[in-house]
Amino acid sequence: MLHFEKETWESGLLFVAGVDEAGRGPLAGPVVAAAVAFERDLLGEGVAFAGLTDSKALTEKKRDAFFDQLISCPFAHTAFAVIEPIEIDSINILQATWKAMAQALSGLDRLPDLALVDGNPVRGLPCASKSIVKGDAKSLSIAAASIIAKVTRDRMMIELDAKHPEYGFAAHKGYGTKRHLEAIRKYGPVDCHRKTFRPISELNQGEFAF
Repeated sequence: MLHFEKETWESGLLFVAGVDEAGRGPLAGPVVAAAVAFERDLLGEGVAFAGLTDSKALTEKKRDAFFDQLISCPFAHTAFAVIEPIEIDSINILQATWKAMAQALSGLDRLPDLALVDGNPVRGLPCASKSIVKGDAKSLSIAAASIIAKVTRDRMMIELDAKHPEYGFAAHKGYGTKRHLEAIRKYGPVDCHRKTFRPISELNQGEFAF
C-alpha cells in the first residue's frame, strides 16, 4: 500500500497526499473530499495502519476506528472539504467533486508536492497530481483519505436524519433506495436534496419514476 508513496519520496518529492471523495452518486447530502499526507520518516512501513484499505471494503466499525486513529495520529496530516447540494446543482457534481478535492488539499498544513488521486485525472488542483485507478485499494494515503471522506459524510447524513427522519438518511446516506424514493414521492424533496439529479429533476414534469 506504500508503493506509490515510496516512488514519490524516492523522486525527491517528500510531502505527498492522497485524495478521495465520498458522495458523488446520492440524491441528497453533500459531496465530501479528503486529503491525507503521512510524514515519510515517521510512517515507516505503514504497520500502524495495518488493514487500512478502501473504505467501501471495511465495516462501519473499522472505518470509525481508522478515522479516530488518523485524526489523532501525530504523523498524519488530514483535511476535508464539503460542497453542499445547492452548489452541486449550480456547477454539477463533477465540478463540485473537483472543487472539494482542491479545497481539501489546500486545507492541509502545507501544499503537497504531489497529490495521489483516486480514479480519473482531476482538473484545478492546487498542486501536481497523479491519478491511480482503484487507488483507494493501492495507496495507503488514498485509502486514508477515503476513510476521512466517507466517515465525515456518513456522520453528516446521520445529522440530517435527525432533522428529516421521514427520509431515512441514516440508513441509506442519501442514495436512491426504494425507501428513499418512496419518501421523496410522498413528501417531496427538501433543502438537502440535489434538485438536478434524476428522478428528483423530473418531479416538476410529472415524470417521477422508479
